[in-house]
Amino acid sequence: MPLSPVFTSTNHFQQAFAEGLHAMLRQHDGLGVYILALANAANDPELWQTLRDALTERHYHHAAVITTALRQGRPLNEPEDDLMVFLKLMAIGFENLSLAEMRKTGPWEVQFNPLRALRPPRASAAKVDGLRQPFNPNGFHFAKPFLAKEVFWQGELLGQDISLLYNKFPFAPLHGLLVPARSDGLPQFLTPHWHGYAWAATQALGARLPGFGLAYNSLGAYASVNHLHFQSFVRELPLPLLNPAWRHNGGSEGYPVDCLTFDDAIAAWRYLDALHQGSTAYNLVYLPGRLYVLPRRHQSQAVATPSTLQTSLGANPGWYELAGGVAAFGRQDFAQIDARSIAEELGKLALS
Repeated sequence: MPLSPVFTSTNHFQQAFAEGLHAMLRQHDGLGVYILALANAANDPELWQTLRDALTERHYHHAAVITTALRQGRPLNEPEDDLMVFLKLMAIGFENLSLAEMRKTGPWEVQFNPLRALRPPRASAAKVDGLRQPFNPNGFHFAKPFLAKEVFWQGELLGQDISLLYNKFPFAPLHGLLVPARSDGLPQFLTPHWHGYAWAATQALGARLPGFGLAYNSLGAYASVNHLHFQSFVRELPLPLLNPAWRHNGGSEGYPVDCLTFDDAIAAWRYLDALHQGSTAYNLVYLPGRLYVLPRRHQSQAVATPSTLQTSLGANPGWYELAGGVAAFGRQDFAQIDARSIAEELGKLALS
């Protein structure tokens, strides 16, 4: 079956991504849709220009409704997570919201992403043992009915039933959540089948969307939802992990955490299976024809971080942090974090 037109070029993908956000704002009035559209617009200057007026109007509408309900003691028919995020947005003030910014420090990438700091931790903050837990139909998962409106695209993709959702608090360009067989309730545990699928999908889509990749956080490596999913992105600039100076790319510089690269899907699976057998947490970055595997300390064994800087590296380091990117939540933190401190913090996640 041929690919959907959405995946045939970067322009088509970008256009569909933007049109979906506009349509959600027009068709749905809930806090969740507003927060998702706001965070995605704040992560992309072009989206911000086209969505700013609608977001401004929607913000003050929600603020008025919530303020009146709270003063009158009436219940609010909104998910608690969304309500808490919006109350924080009200405290910040819409006029004080900042767009995401990016800079380099040494080989690393630092972004100023204050909205990312408002994300509910969900399972990424949980105390989990091992790499596998049963899927919990009563917990948060991507098949919840209220999340249907956050689906960017769904259909058959390379022979599998796939849903692509918007990431509600993005930190990567065109950031999505690729969920296989969404209604089947698969736990966040990689199998040979879905590893092979991620490998093939990255090759197929990467041939049409330059810079396309998939990332994966195992349980214990700050996966935020125990429902099988990969994070998708389309980057113009390569991740710091891909710098040719690193030893795993053939250079002479050592990376702060172990990184293994595989050009063969079967060999990669043998290694992943060994990580499963040893209950070793890991993060993955799939790129066309290559997999980067980053075994790391389980989140329950994280080393205490005395830094006063508020960043994602000290809060919930997942695949993006292990790949050399850091989200700073405050302007001062964004300005102060440097290459040496990033390398030191990453080193604390190393197995040895």
